[in-house]
Formats: sequence, C-alpha cells, structure tokens
Amino acid sequence: MQRKKIRKRLLCLAAIIIIISVAGVVFRTSMPSGGFTTASAIREATPPCEVLRRYFYYLDNRQFEHMYAIICEISQSTISKDDFITRNRNIYEGIDARNFTLEVIEVTSIPERPRRRFVEYSLRMDSVAGEISHTRQAIFELNSDNEFRLQWNSYMIFPGLGSNDRVRVTILPAKRGRIFDRNWEVLAGPGSASTIGFVPGRMREGAYKEEDIATIAELLEMTPERVLQRLGASYVRDDTFVLLRTIAIDAQDLINELLEVQGIMVSSTTVRYYPLGRRAAHLVGYVQNINAEELEELRHEGYHMNSLIGRAGLERIYESTLRARDGREVFIVDSYGNRTSTIVRLEPRNGEDVRLTIDANTQIQLYNLFSTDKSASVAMNPLTGEVLALVSTPSYDPNDFVRGMTASTWTGLMEDEALPMFNRFRATFSPGSTMKAITAAIGVDAGVVCPRENFGRTGRDGLRWQQDESWGRFFVTTVTDYSGPVDLNNAMAWSDNIYFAQATLRIGAEAFGNGLRSFGFDQRIPFEYGLFSSTISRTGYFSSDILLADSGYGQGEILMNPVHLAAIYTSFVNGGNILEPQLILGRSYPVPIWISNVFSPETANAVLESLIFSVDYGTGRGARVPGVALAGKTGTAELKLTQDDTTGRELGWFVMLTADETSQNPLLVVSMVEDVQGRGGSNYVATRVRALFE
Repeated sequence: MQRKKIRKRLLCLAAIIIIISVAGVVFRTSMPSGGFTTASAIREATPPCEVLRRYFYYLDNRQFEHMYAIICEISQSTISKDDFITRNRNIYEGIDARNFTLEVIEVTSIPERPRRRFVEYSLRMDSVAGEISHTRQAIFELNSDNEFRLQWNSYMIFPGLGSNDRVRVTILPAKRGRIFDRNWEVLAGPGSASTIGFVPGRMREGAYKEEDIATIAELLEMTPERVLQRLGASYVRDDTFVLLRTIAIDAQDLINELLEVQGIMVSSTTVRYYPLGRRAAHLVGYVQNINAEELEELRHEGYHMNSLIGRAGLERIYESTLRARDGREVFIVDSYGNRTSTIVRLEPRNGEDVRLTIDANTQIQLYNLFSTDKSASVAMNPLTGEVLALVSTPSYDPNDFVRGMTASTWTGLMEDEALPMFNRFRATFSPGSTMKAITAAIGVDAGVVCPRENFGRTGRDGLRWQQDESWGRFFVTTVTDYSGPVDLNNAMAWSDNIYFAQATLRIGAEAFGNGLRSFGFDQRIPFEYGLFSSTISRTGYFSSDILLADSGYGQGEILMNPVHLAAIYTSFVNGGNILEPQLILGRSYPVPIWISNVFSPETANAVLESLIFSVDYGTGRGARVPGVALAGKTGTAELKLTQDDTTGRELGWFVMLTADETSQNPLLVVSMVEDVQGRGGSNYVATRVRALFE
C-alpha cells in the first residue's frame, strides 16, 4: 500500500516538471522583441571583446563595410553606411594608419542593464606621424538576434573627435643635407629658382586667353594642351597660382618676355642647387620628386608625394644620409576650421651633411681639360687613397633635372652620340700600355723578369715579333726602335710591346691570371659608386698564347676601370700595398689598405723607377714638370676587329703621379680619352694632364 502511494507521488511530480518545461519553451519562443532575456541566452552570444577584436581586424584590413555591420541599429540610424565608410576611410587612410594592436583590459556589466557590456581597451596604431595610442571604453548592446553590437560615434576613431570635426595632417618640412668638398665648398645645397604660373582670375578671356596660353607654352617649351590641363585641375580657383614651370632665377630675358603676358606670375622658390653644374654632374648626381612607384614602396619610411629623392651619383648613393625626414602633425579641427587638439606630432629631422675628399678646384680643372672629349678621369692622393676628382665628359647640367627639364633638352641628351649621361669613370676600357706596370710587377716579383736583364732585339728590325710560326699572320708590333739595352726601364720608357709580350709568356697563363686576381681583377672594387669590375678576359682565363701575350701590354680582352687603375698605381709608392680609394673625408687615417703586400717593396721600387724613367726620357716626357719628381705611363689601346683593321678607334691613356713621398701636394691622375686617333695618340692626354701637375 505504501509503495503504491510513493509511486503515485513520483508520477505527479514528473508530470509537473514536464508541464513547467513545456510552458517555459513556449514562453521563450513567443517572447516579443525587447522582452526579458535570460542569463543563459547572454552567455550563448559572441563575447563583446571578440566582437571588438573583429571590428579592428576589419579596420586593419580596410574592410569598412564589415565594420558598419558590427555597429548597433541606433548608431546606424545616425550615420549612413556610405558616410560611415567615407569618414573612416578618409581619416585612417589619410594618416596612413596601420599595424593595429588591441589589448582588452576589462569587460564589465551592471545588473540594471543585463543587455549591456562595457569593454575597456587600449589601442595602438602606426601612422605617418608615428605611433598613436589611446585607452577608452566601448559599449555593446545585445540585439534581438542575440548578438552584441557596438554603440558607435566619432569618438571610436579618436577620443575628442566630434561628429562634425575633421582630422588633418600637415607636413613639417626638414632640410636635405648638403654635400661639401674637402674645403667646405658646396657641391649640392639649397639655391633659388623662379616659378612661373598663371593666376586664372587675372587672365584675359576668349580668343585672347587662347593666344596667351599658346605664347606661354612656346616660351616654356610646353604644349598648350598641357597648360590647359593644369589650369583645369579640380583645385584651381580664380586666385590660385597654377605652377607651369621652374626656371633659373637668372634667366632674366625669358622672365621679361613671360611677364608681358597678362595673368602670369613669377615668384622665387628654394630648390636643390649644384654650383659646379656640368663639371661635377656624374660625381654628385641630382634629385627629383619621388614617383608613384617609389612612393608606394617607401611611404612607410616617411616619404610623401612632394618628397625629393636622389636619382643619380652621390645624391642616390647617400640618399639615406642626406634625405630630409619631414615631420608630421595629425590634429583635429572643428567645423569652423579651428584646431581643437593634436593627436600626434613627429618632429622634422634635417638630413646629415656629407663632406667629401674631393677638391672642387681639381675637379673643375680636370673637367675643363677634357670637356669636349669623351673621357674619364680620376685624381687621387697616392699616399692616402683620397679621391680628389672624378670626371666624366661630355656632361649634363644636373640643375636641369631639378628645375624641370624641357622636352628639347631631354631629346638633345638622349640623341647625342657622345652619350653625355653615360658615366665613364664607372665603366671599364681596354687599358693599353698603362697595363705594363702591372705586368712588370707580377714578373719581377715572381723572379722571372730581372729589371736589368737585356731581352735583346728580336723579330724584324726589333719592331715585329711572333713566338713561332704557329701564330700565323699575327705579330706583336712596337712603335719605337730605341737605342740601349732592352731592359725594364727602356721597355717602359719606350712602351715596348714585344718586351712585355715576352715577359708575359715567361710568367705563364696561370701565374699571370692569378697575379691579376691578386691585384683585384674579377673582384668588386671597394668604392661607394657601383664600379664595373676589371676583368681578365671574357672567359676568365687565357685561351691561347696570343691572347696571353696581347694581354701583357694591355690589349687582348683585358678591361680596366679607371678608379681601379688609379688604386693599383698607389702600390708603387706604398711598398706594394694597394690603397682603398676614399671618398668621404676623415676615413683615411690610418691609411686604408685594400690589398696588402701584392708585391714586395723592392718590386715596387723597381717598377716606380721605370715609370720615372718613362716621364724623364720616354713616351711620357711631354708631361715633365721641372723640379718635380714624376712617374707615369702613356697607353694607347687599339679597338680593332682584326690586326689589319685600319678603321678602329684608339683610346688614349695617361697615368702620372708624384714619385717623391715628401711631396707637399701628392697627386695621382688617371685620364682616358676615347678617340685620340689623328690627334697625337696618348700624348694628347699626357700634355693636358701635365697642366694639372703644373
């Protein structure tokens, strides 16, 4: 009986539980929007901190439409989707915001508002003006779909930003570093130019306007269409100065003609200026405004659409040192344009100056000596490796690139067969007989050539020689039939090709190739400019005895860079050590050695003696300067298709250096002129170099 009562009570209890459960389900599913939400429903929603992370993830990836979907209905009623996207895009892209880092500090709620969550967070981002960070609170509401949505206003962008406020960025200009020579002469720095432009509100109307535009276009070497395009830009108003061109400030005749046209305005501006112009163009280079491709790559390094960037020469090589790092300020302005607060400020940083080993006077003189030639010249202090001048001719005016080059000037440069834009001191050329000092050093140091040994006269009249009949029709020829023994001094003085061909064959292909490599051939030359490396041959070895013999006196396939050749000649006054060429002043103490102990001091003295003999008595005697101990070597490289070719060009070389270590003005000059045939050969070069030593 008792068991029946217990069973009955349990069945009743189970029935009650089932009824209550069914009623609860019906209550929840039929609950109207805005009704009571249970604690279990809130727990099932995506946590608000995760929603916030998703919001800033979309921002970091510029997915503004997804951001809009996260904000609550009330916030969406205050700003349309298009306006939301436009406002956020303009602000964040305008300050180049990126690399967002979010840290959620705390999530809280209050019992009175169970549908609301408060998320305190810290946000950090990078911008054009540096790092921006702030801490604030975001409010989330649980919507009818059981999802937390963000209450949004402009404060979510930046604290203190009202709905009608704007974010502005201003550039705080910095100054580009200057380039000085060793004596603080400016080679690149600030200068003045004249800007030419129309003020539309002052122009004549109708046919007169068309006539004025055509006149100005002709004077500035522009097209009328280009002028109209600039006048029609969206930003142009009646009082806008519409820049057309920048010209030299001293072009007074042109300025006077321009000012005769109504509406033209001339003002001065600061530009990069190169005082030496053509005389140092390939050395210093030039700057131009950054282009779109470069800006895309370098935007995050602080460059902007008006930045200057080094295009060539030292301006390009030392861009990271010289560049002006403009500052930025990001700030808020109200609807009246009044500044209300600063978000972040990056102070401007001027570029660093660069002081060179270059001597402006030597640079100018060396340029003037060869300005009408296709040439390359290097002047160096042979005791320190300091480069005193680097010249390539013909040249161009780097100021034209800064002011804005006209179409006719650019066409002239591109169509000039002399290639004025080609930097010849970076290139390699056949060295001719200047190579003989290197061959002598290798042979003497190896013990296969004795400086006093008489090789004797061989061949036909001592002017034509071949090793044997296997050479066929090929003969080594020399020009001068000199008297006295055929030893190193006489052979160097009279540039005896036969002597050096025989000496090279004695050395042997493998030893000669290894010797050249020990001199820096087929290696990178340690110099700021990207110089082309000197090379032994097309294949890197000597494929025949003829090629080996030819190479010993600077023909064959040997190619040398002028700066490398100058560095090698420093070894003859530095006991067999090749100095590293220096371009930045102050780096040469202690004297930097590129390749040490290439040969012995005894070998250096023997070769130096032969080079002194060459200037005193031989082919270099036209460069003698009374009372100065000089050593040097002429060189003529014949560029022929065959040995019988009479139409090939001749390269003329001359190397000369002060041979006295106590000289107060030590100097080494290497000069090469591309075509000296019919102009005195290498003597044409030697007589000009002599003027510099005088």
